[in-house]
Amino acid sequence: MTEQTYDVVVLGGGSGGYAAALRAAELGMSVALIEGDKLGGTCLHRGCIPTKALLHAAEIADGTRDAEKYGVIAEFAGVEVPKVIEYQQGVISSKYKGLQGLIKARGITVVEGWGRLTSQNTVQVGDQSVTGKNIVLATGSYSKSLPGLEIGGRVITSETALRMDYVPNKVVILGGGVIGVEFASVWKSFGAEVTIVEALPHLVPAEDESMSKQLERAFRKRGIEFSLGVRFQGVEQHENGVVVTLEDGKTFDGDILLVAVGRGPVTQNVGFDEVGVAMDRGFVTTNERLATNLPNVYAVGDIVPGLQLAHRGFQQGIFVAEEIAGLNPVVIEDKNIPKITYSDPEVASVGLSQAKAEEQYGADKVDSYEYNLAGNGRSHIIGTSGSIKVVRVVDGPVVGVSMIGARVGELIGEAQLAVNWEAYPEDVAPLIHAHPTQNEALGEAFLHLAGKPLHAL
Repeated sequence: MTEQTYDVVVLGGGSGGYAAALRAAELGMSVALIEGDKLGGTCLHRGCIPTKALLHAAEIADGTRDAEKYGVIAEFAGVEVPKVIEYQQGVISSKYKGLQGLIKARGITVVEGWGRLTSQNTVQVGDQSVTGKNIVLATGSYSKSLPGLEIGGRVITSETALRMDYVPNKVVILGGGVIGVEFASVWKSFGAEVTIVEALPHLVPAEDESMSKQLERAFRKRGIEFSLGVRFQGVEQHENGVVVTLEDGKTFDGDILLVAVGRGPVTQNVGFDEVGVAMDRGFVTTNERLATNLPNVYAVGDIVPGLQLAHRGFQQGIFVAEEIAGLNPVVIEDKNIPKITYSDPEVASVGLSQAKAEEQYGADKVDSYEYNLAGNGRSHIIGTSGSIKVVRVVDGPVVGVSMIGARVGELIGEAQLAVNWEAYPEDVAPLIHAHPTQNEALGEAFLHLAGKPLHAL
C-alpha cells in the first residue's frame, strides 16, 4: 500500500472539484484530485456541454426551416443524428483535452480511481491511501427517478437521451424543469412530437410566474404539448413504446419516456456515513462557508443542498480553496447565482422573483417593471418575443431580474452585477447600452424604474 500526503485532497473531478484543485494549486498548495471517471464530471460529459451542443444544432435546424422569411433560400432535409453526435463529441473532446492540459500544467496530481473517505484526512483509492491536511468532497450527482419508477428499456434518463442516435417520433417527458424543458425544445426542433408532464402548476416552476407563462405560450405556439398540475401515476412499456398514466386517469403514449425529475447527490458508498460526515436526506450539510461538521473537511457542488448548477459548484470550488488559504472569500447566496434554461426561448434569472421579493419585503415595498422585447431592435431583427423584468425595493436596490427570449442567457452578466452589487436603478440608468443590442432592453427597464422611461409609457 502506498501513502501520499497533500495540502488539499479533492474527491471528485467535476466542476466544483477541479475548480477547487486549480485555485488551490494557483495559491501554492500541493493538490491531489481523485476521479473515477473523467475530469470534467457530469457538466462536461453528460450534462451542460453535450446538451447545449444539441440545442445549438436544434437552433440551426429551426433557422434552416425559417430561412426563407429572411430572404435566404435553404431547404430543410432533416437531422442526421449520428453527425450531430459527432459534432457534440468533438466539442466535449476538445474541452476535455484542454482541462487535462490545464490540470497538468498546474502540477496537480490526478489519482485515477473511485475514492472512499476513510477518515477526516484520508481517501482510499484502490491500494493507495491519499492523505490531505484538507479534504474537499465533490462527488457530484446522478439522475433521479420517482419511487417505484424503474429506469430501463424505453424509460430513460438524460444520460441515455444524450447518446441516442435517432430522433424518436413521439416523446413523453416527466418533469417540466430545466432538463425536461431543454430536451423538449431539442426534440421538437428535430421533428419529434413532445408532451411534458409536470405535477406543479407551471413549467420551469422555480422561475418568476410571468416567465413561466410566457414559456408555456411559446411552447404552445411551437406545438409542444404539456400537462400541468397533475401527478404521474405510472408507466407501462410495450414492444413499440410506452403509455404514461396520470393520477386523474389521463394517459399519454410515446416511443420513450424521459425521466427528468431532478438529480440526487452521490453520497452513498463513498465512506461519508462511516466517517461521520453530517448529512440530511443524502446531502452533505455545511455552514455558509462550506465547512462540514468535521475539521478541515469541506463540500462543494451538487452534494450541498441548494441549486444544482455547474457554475455554482465551480464558484464553490474556488471559494473553498481560498477559504483554506485564509483569504476570507465573499459568500454568494444561492438566490444571487444566475440561472439559465437554454430552451427556445431561453429563460434566465438572478435574485428574487417578484413573488419572493414581495414575500420578503412586503408587497407595498416592492416595485417592478417588465419591458417587452417587441420594443427592442435587436430582438426584432433576430425574430424573438419575450420580456425582461426588473424587481427593486421601493427607493432601494435591484433585488431580482428575470428574462425570457432568444439568447437572453447572454444578458445575465449585467443582471448579476446589478443584483449582487445592490445597485439602484438610478445607478445603472446613466450607463450606455450599445445599440442595437438586446442589452438595451435591460437598460430600458432600469430607466423606467429610475423614473425616466424612453421607449415605454
